[in-house]
Amino acid sequence: MRDFQKIKDREQGLQRKLSARQMGMIAIGGAIGTGLFLGSKFAIGFAGPSVILSYAIGGLITLLLMGCLAEMTVAHSTSGSFGAYAEHYISPLAGFLVRYCYWVAIVLAVGTEVTAVAEYMRFWFSDVPSWCWIVLFSSVLVGVNALSVKAFGSVEYAFSSIKVFAILAFIIMAAYLLWGRTEAAYGLHNFTQLPGGFFPHGFWGMWVAVVISIFSYLSVEMIAVAAGEAENPEQAVKQAFRATIVRLLVFYLLSLSLIVAIVPWMRIGEGNSPFVTVMQVLNIPYAAGILNFVVIVAALSAMNSQLYITTRMMFSLSRAGDAPAGLGRLTARGIPLNALLLSTSGIALATLVYLLFPDKAFTLMIALSMFGALFTWTMIFLTHWFFRRHHQQLGGPDLAFRMPFFPVTTLLGLGLMLAIMLTTAFTEAFRMTLLFGVPFILLLLGLFYFMRRQRALVTVRSVLEGEV
Repeated sequence: MRDFQKIKDREQGLQRKLSARQMGMIAIGGAIGTGLFLGSKFAIGFAGPSVILSYAIGGLITLLLMGCLAEMTVAHSTSGSFGAYAEHYISPLAGFLVRYCYWVAIVLAVGTEVTAVAEYMRFWFSDVPSWCWIVLFSSVLVGVNALSVKAFGSVEYAFSSIKVFAILAFIIMAAYLLWGRTEAAYGLHNFTQLPGGFFPHGFWGMWVAVVISIFSYLSVEMIAVAAGEAENPEQAVKQAFRATIVRLLVFYLLSLSLIVAIVPWMRIGEGNSPFVTVMQVLNIPYAAGILNFVVIVAALSAMNSQLYITTRMMFSLSRAGDAPAGLGRLTARGIPLNALLLSTSGIALATLVYLLFPDKAFTLMIALSMFGALFTWTMIFLTHWFFRRHHQQLGGPDLAFRMPFFPVTTLLGLGLMLAIMLTTAFTEAFRMTLLFGVPFILLLLGLFYFMRRQRALVTVRSVLEGEV
């Protein structure tokens, strides 16, 4: 088994400019985006009030995943992150599949964010073509990511701060309206006394909404990728891990509970964002417009983080020899600019999908993105099992951070992810997930062995020419 230091050495050149404070906000920036502000609308449509359980289950999986990632990242901080860990602890093929599946998943997720921004802008400018907003905001964020990692970190910190304060304000306001006033139209009775009760679509509807919750929590894993450019990776990862888990669970579970208590769940699907719908129902002056602005900032923040992480993953693929060498080149500021430009392909695809299927663009992009996300999270749990087994068999320095209750926690996360993956095959809204994912995996397998064969032929040719 190759020394992991060789993998870290080949990914040198990126600048360690991110502080622990920025690292925490980067994770929040990726995870609090359209998944919460728009995706929750679809989750509520599937589950009704039981969406609270759906996001609680998704939160448990996220907690387990973050624990596994934190343990491996504190031991090895590199931008290749879980792709590099899979390569080292399982096999080069595993690392190849994880990196490419994750890259495609997040590239498509960028498309969902920019699609959502176009939807939100219709709140004020219903006559302006949506593609105009896609081009405008995409150009600005690509420019930020091309400037420097410090610029990215500063912009992401500002974006995420706006989101955090806005959600806190929403929670405080909604809680006051729920318990401080006596209107009969909203209250905790909306959990159980509406048609269908707490489970209007049964246990199955609640479980299907877990799939959307995973998409909502997607991008918390970017802490591990960003650790490769952190000033103090070990401290930053530990601090970001603890802060992110608390914030996500509070923001998601509390916000969704208040939404379902205030607005009957059947009405939430009528608007663009459940948060904006709540403000409209309560007739609070200007609140809907202010919250719509926050929702746009949230989507742009997630998009900004996702551009960053896809760029680093493609950079890692290039340095591993699994993508063209030009994608691993860095600018004087330490930015893999070619990898960044390639990673904007999801924006172009989203624009095309939006123009062709404006009513289904968001859910279609989620379905396509979902396979790579589910595959990556599943492989992170599997990699952690191999990582810990390797550490136990071969020894080495004590781990500075340990996932509690191993192997139960790791195997629980792995089992839940496999169950969710299987669920997509029986859900019409996500049927495209496996229809897209299975052929994509087969394509990657063929590409991997073709590239290895070509590399072997080049090596043999070089040896023969040297002998001559």
